Amino acid sequence: MKAPTFWYRKKSWQGACLAPLGHLYRLAGLIRRARAVPYRPRVPLICVGNIVAGGAGKTPTCLALHKLLVTRDPSLKIGFVTRGYGGREKGPLRVDPKIHSAADVGDEALLLARAAPCWIGRDRAQVAREAEKEVDLLIMDDGMQNPTITPSLTLLVIDGAVGLGNGKLIPAGPLRETLNDAFERVSAIVMIGEDAHHVATYLGKPVFNAKIMPGLPTDLLATPRVIAFAGIGRPSKFYDSCRTAGLSLLMTRDFPDHHVYRESDLAPLRHAAQQNNLKLITTSKDYVRLPPSFKDEVRVLDIALAFEEKEKLAGMVCAVSKQACAD
Repeated sequence: MKAPTFWYRKKSWQGACLAPLGHLYRLAGLIRRARAVPYRPRVPLICVGNIVAGGAGKTPTCLALHKLLVTRDPSLKIGFVTRGYGGREKGPLRVDPKIHSAADVGDEALLLARAAPCWIGRDRAQVAREAEKEVDLLIMDDGMQNPTITPSLTLLVIDGAVGLGNGKLIPAGPLRETLNDAFERVSAIVMIGEDAHHVATYLGKPVFNAKIMPGLPTDLLATPRVIAFAGIGRPSKFYDSCRTAGLSLLMTRDFPDHHVYRESDLAPLRHAAQQNNLKLITTSKDYVRLPPSFKDEVRVLDIALAFEEKEKLAGMVCAVSKQACAD
């Protein structure tokens, strides 16, 4: 689904009418947490999560954190765990990009597995039990609201451009849980982009600022006119990154988050590109969900995350993971 626009307006009749359902959503979450008997993995587990529905930048943060830690200690064995959202496999399962597709394990899992071993599964505790047999440290993509597992450290990822929306709970707003409920579980904040809504100032947690660094395909340097399309939580964020990279967007097309593309979805885009001598471009997450016959016609805007205080962040992770991190 695409996030409703009223989620990001401070006042709306839709948000006001749906607010009581948000209270029920919170109550269900609190009951689930109270009943859970969480598993603490035998190796350090770093949770990279958020408290809003949609794309805050968790997967790029996971990849950037992995790169930061292995640069510090190349001998460190790091693995990823994630739910495998959008995939048919229930797990626990180690992802093999040569065998598995996005339809099997989800798009995030395929991207993570390209960088390091990645396990998926609906039961996070079971997945962690499998993964901890082979690694020194685990990074969990999402799962902050999952009460069945206890992380060693939790990083709250916030998209600075939109903050926490209207501050209401699903379905009245984008929040998965309230700040008060999440506060004690948050170790630090990763703020992606400028904190336009001053969220960090009232959370009172350590903040690590990060910037999105888009990588432009070389064949678009000379011909930067494109049609951009995306099926992610906030497509406008991708389009802004395209413009930052120097692309001229002649047309954009939004699809639902984690949309599995069909030829019929893409044929109009192909026709428009051919008629106007344009290139097609999308995100790395969308690319793995394209039909194989279409992939040669689409470029990918690679996104990397750059931490401003990377050594301080690495130090925080290693402080809670002494048995895994080198001095």
